[in-house]
Amino acid sequence: MRTADQVKRKLNELAGQKKRLEALAAEEGGHPSSDRIARLEDQIFLLEWVLNEPTGSYHV
Repeated sequence: MRTADQVKRKLNELAGQKKRLEALAAEEGGHPSSDRIARLEDQIFLLEWVLNEPTGSYHV
């Protein structure tokens, strides 16, 4: 199990990678890495979900 600090560090790392890819795509005038950006967004979303753990029951 990862600690909250480890998850936050990974989240920051992925956010930095996403910013670099977006800047690179803007410089090149295209979207060659849109698949990679989409994957990073999915990973970021999952890590945010882990940090902001939902409350309540999954089984209604």
